Amino acid sequence: MPTHRYPDSNVFYRRLARDYPRVVRASGCWLEDADGRRYLDACGGAFVANVGHGVSEIGDAMAEQARRVAYVNGTAFTHDAVESLAVELAALCPGDLDKVYPLSSGSEAVEAALKLARQYWVEVGRPGKHRVIALAPAYHGNTLLALSASARAHYTACYGEWLVDVERIPAPYAYRCACGGVPPLCPACSGAALEQAILRLGPETVAAFIAEPVGGSSTGASVPPAGYFARVRELCDRYEVLFVADEVLTGAGRTGTWSALEPAGVVPDVMTLGKGISGGYAPLSALVAPARIVDALVPRGGLLHAQTFSHHPVACAAGVATLRHLRAHRLVERCATMGAVLHERLQALRALPHVGDVRGCGLLAGVEFVDDQETRAPFPRAVGFAEAFTAAALDAGLVVWPNVGHADGTNGDLVMLAPPFVISDAEVDEIVGRFTDALYKVRLSALGARLSATAAPTPGSRLPAPGSPHVDAGAAGL
Repeated sequence: MPTHRYPDSNVFYRRLARDYPRVVRASGCWLEDADGRRYLDACGGAFVANVGHGVSEIGDAMAEQARRVAYVNGTAFTHDAVESLAVELAALCPGDLDKVYPLSSGSEAVEAALKLARQYWVEVGRPGKHRVIALAPAYHGNTLLALSASARAHYTACYGEWLVDVERIPAPYAYRCACGGVPPLCPACSGAALEQAILRLGPETVAAFIAEPVGGSSTGASVPPAGYFARVRELCDRYEVLFVADEVLTGAGRTGTWSALEPAGVVPDVMTLGKGISGGYAPLSALVAPARIVDALVPRGGLLHAQTFSHHPVACAAGVATLRHLRAHRLVERCATMGAVLHERLQALRALPHVGDVRGCGLLAGVEFVDDQETRAPFPRAVGFAEAFTAAALDAGLVVWPNVGHADGTNGDLVMLAPPFVISDAEVDEIVGRFTDALYKVRLSALGARLSATAAPTPGSRLPAPGSPHVDAGAAGL
């Protein structure tokens, strides 16, 4: 059997020091590798697989589109798939957001959104407005402008000389904030930090403020206090700053509503979407903007941004099929319902050693690990706790998404959960059980010498979710 690791394979893997299981099939919330092992995909790959794996009608729609028109250049032609995708997305997006520019990845969408903000101000005769304000911690992508707006030192360290200077303000991150997200709110949680930054830079220089409406992996699904984005909207209006909502991760129903901003009743000036708008069946993202902004680009001919695979027919067909599947099966509503179940059952994890916080909304949750639960002190980065837990979870047949560095820029460990919207009650219980097993396995491993001693359960035992019986592998369809 071939080895799936570097350098034995011809693949340039994303991680060069590990073996990769080779997935050969997937269905619903489950992946199966070439050895017959099954894994509960508790993070949708990378927050992508919202409709679940193996939806044949989406693959059929892509195949049909490829047979008819596989590719045309977006500068020369339009086609049915992109026209339909634009109609579908415009109907779902809030307010006046109705002009859709499809791309291939979230990074590309953010890159295009920030370039749109800059070009808009140039076109309306205000070229001095060029500064971008972003949150820290935050993540918006890996192309250079998107990376500039991100606040992850371990991603940016190699590229500092190539990045644009972006003004950073503290994210509303209640678990690590002085106010704890409870009034009286600190400047980070109230939005006052944004106003201070705008005034410090000078409103005449600020083009855009970019933020995820609910924190992604950078803050582990931290939910801003009520009123935060209403204040952001008011400040952006007052100082004539474009508000760019990065909903690449949180949009497409992930938080229980189509847009994570929907509960706040806030409409951004520009929105980016990705991940769930095609359910992972094709690389697809989108920039969505109103005519009042796009109109300013008409004299120059359009957005000064070019991607060979923008407006791609097969990718757009995947998006149309995914959006129609979400609607037909009421999966966004199901996300809200199952999200409540997930967060109720996840509360059992708070009783586990080194679990500092459990948070999020909809089918998006973050579990933050700490060295000391009382002081919330993070593990030293050298311990590699998030990485060790992620490996133990995979060994237990559970796929999670790790993140590090959020506590102070270097230290901090958390994992994210974002299962497909089709997840069942039994599979939610299975997440809790496998998570618990993985955590104790980490504590009993070589890391145990570093971690504080705590009595562990007997091998194979699990802490059940409140009010839920233990779910064994057979009950979950393994």
